[in-house]
Amino acid sequence: MLKACFFNMKNHQEQLETIEKQMQDPANVSDSKKMKKLGQEYNELNEIVEAQNIVVEIKKDIAGAEEMASNDDAEMAEMAKAELEDLQSKKVAAEDVLKELLRPKDPMDKKDVIIEIRAGAGGDEAALFAGDLMRMYTKYSESRGWKTELMSANQIGIGGFKEVVFSIAGTNVYQDMKYEMGVHRVQRIPETEKQGRIHTSTASVAVLPEIEETEFAINDNDLRIDTFCASGAGGQSVNTAYSAVRI
Repeated sequence: MLKACFFNMKNHQEQLETIEKQMQDPANVSDSKKMKKLGQEYNELNEIVEAQNIVVEIKKDIAGAEEMASNDDAEMAEMAKAELEDLQSKKVAAEDVLKELLRPKDPMDKKDVIIEIRAGAGGDEAALFAGDLMRMYTKYSESRGWKTELMSANQIGIGGFKEVVFSIAGTNVYQDMKYEMGVHRVQRIPETEKQGRIHTSTASVAVLPEIEETEFAINDNDLRIDTFCASGAGGQSVNTAYSAVRI
């Protein structure tokens, strides 16, 4: 797989330059959706090219160290051998990074997300836990350079949420956040507990990839519409009123 990748190094570089030119095209600059897509493609391809270049440079260093290791100067040869061991480990690590970048990805991984957090069992403590989760995801997004936007919230008086919905926009957001989906549980002595007892509270997290809006037209001639009347004994509407419509 890596051999094929290095065979296509020049092709990857050419694709990168092509995308860069497209990003500078005034016709694309005015289209935010197009620019976002090009930006994602550029970043992904640039990561691959940079990883390829790192492996190539390490291989050059290895070739130089191997040449030095055969030197007649015993001290220099020993130093070269020690450097060679370090370079070999760096090469393995760099190739692992490249393999990961070349692995086929879920097309949804590039999407922005909408996150819904709902308090579960535990009353007010569950609502506080939902608030903690929301703040944790917000802080994590800030550390990744992602943008968050609150969409709706049902807040309780002591700082928690019965339900909160917010969006996260950035690079490969769904790739990282999709693993947060599910029911989360916390066991702790809550602020609402007066006697120091440990409570178990839950909150559910839904991570939904944002789907781009698409406009399309439906031709009436392409629709088949069937209507049905109720049957059997009954009042005035039976057999005369359309009680079901199927499109």
